[in-house]
Amino acid sequence: MITTFSAILSDLDGVLVDSGEAIEAAWGAWARGHDLDPGVLDGRIHGVRTLDVIRAVAPRLDVVAEAAAVEDLVLHGPAATVLAGAAELLGGAAGVPVAVVTSCPGVLAQRRLRDAELPAPAVLVTADRVGAGKPDPEGYRLAAAELGVAPERCVVFEDAPAGIAAGRAAGASVIAIATTHRREELSLADAIVGSVAEALELVASGVLQPQL
Repeated sequence: MITTFSAILSDLDGVLVDSGEAIEAAWGAWARGHDLDPGVLDGRIHGVRTLDVIRAVAPRLDVVAEAAAVEDLVLHGPAATVLAGAAELLGGAAGVPVAVVTSCPGVLAQRRLRDAELPAPAVLVTADRVGAGKPDPEGYRLAAAELGVAPERCVVFEDAPAGIAAGRAAGASVIAIATTHRREELSLADAIVGSVAEALELVASGVLQPQL
């Protein structure tokens, strides 16, 4: 594949793997266990660190302990499955380095990759490696730095508004993958497609150019 970008920075859940069943089940069980209407979580749980979700919906609780409880529920939930184009991306089809930047902790990210039988990326930035989660750009800036590439030379693959905002704030171009959110919620992206496979085709076309 020929690309004008120097690296690809990709989210994990909802982009490379489908883990929606485990995430939704875990958060639903947690909310009911605290007498919270699960509806309060609508639009909040995808692409954002567990800590930040709990701070937003139940700040009175022990955020650290509750985040650990939710992540344990997700970890022992249904296995993630691979999404179209993910194996090709992590297998080097784009011809440029790839980093994965996820809002889940390291142990869960590793399980996701194993479940989906995906190779490890060159760089993996997880929730426990950053001080601020998406929409803060720290994770994407860290990934670009560890790849030795300017963020402006990178393209981000994201499925959630918080991740899109993070990629844009880092200075990267962003392709939204419409798997977990409606297309109208992804309007800040430079382009919207249905899968990583389509995103790779778009990158290869040269239609989308780096910010530099």
